[in-house]
Amino acid sequence: MTQVFKEDGLVVPVTAVAVEPNVITQIKTEDKDGYRAIQVGFGRVKKISKAQTGHLKGLDESVKVLREFCLAADDLGALKRGDKLSVSIFEPGDEVQVVGTSKGRGFQGVVKRHGFSGSPATHGHKDQERMSGSIGATSPSRVFKGMRMGGRMGNNQVTVQGLEIIEVDQEKNILYIKGAVPGAVNGLLLISGPGEIKLPAEKLEIPKVEPVEAPAKTKETITEAEPINEITEVTKNE
Repeated sequence: MTQVFKEDGLVVPVTAVAVEPNVITQIKTEDKDGYRAIQVGFGRVKKISKAQTGHLKGLDESVKVLREFCLAADDLGALKRGDKLSVSIFEPGDEVQVVGTSKGRGFQGVVKRHGFSGSPATHGHKDQERMSGSIGATSPSRVFKGMRMGGRMGNNQVTVQGLEIIEVDQEKNILYIKGAVPGAVNGLLLISGPGEIKLPAEKLEIPKVEPVEAPAKTKETITEAEPINEITEVTKNE
């Protein structure tokens, strides 16, 4: 995380996310797959399985990670297999959703895992300051499902919505997202936002046009129309 100064001097805490170009490896449609989505590849790898080699046949590079993004009915646009998505599809001010895997904390107690206050440190508690205490009544003779107790903490999929793109660095392929995002450093993030995906327009070669001599101009005169002196009435004969 770092901070960015806006033009008015306001300091905004941001997370710098390195975004390598993603290549579209597959386009899924309702007719063939039952839903609309695009599959994108991320990262580079030297060796891949034969199955993935066949799946990526025809593409220039082998990718390390494959992920899918479900799309609305009209979001496919002119996307096709082999297109590359970069940070240029985002603009400052866009509202995005970030999905990541939270940091793994291992086995933790109720104080750290659920925010319990713990027991008083004096008056006979001895070494039970951070214990959970009673976990249920005697009559059921069992622990109810969903009881907040100690256990594995973290390493779960976390989705954060309503984050804002503060700055887009297209030269270094870095997105500056307002606030914090889930996961540790070098973690994998899925960033998506509303709207149609617009790829950068390709540079078209302008054909050379040979000069052509313009035809000679003809002289024209403008004269005023003669006034109408007589007005005749025409009646329809029955």
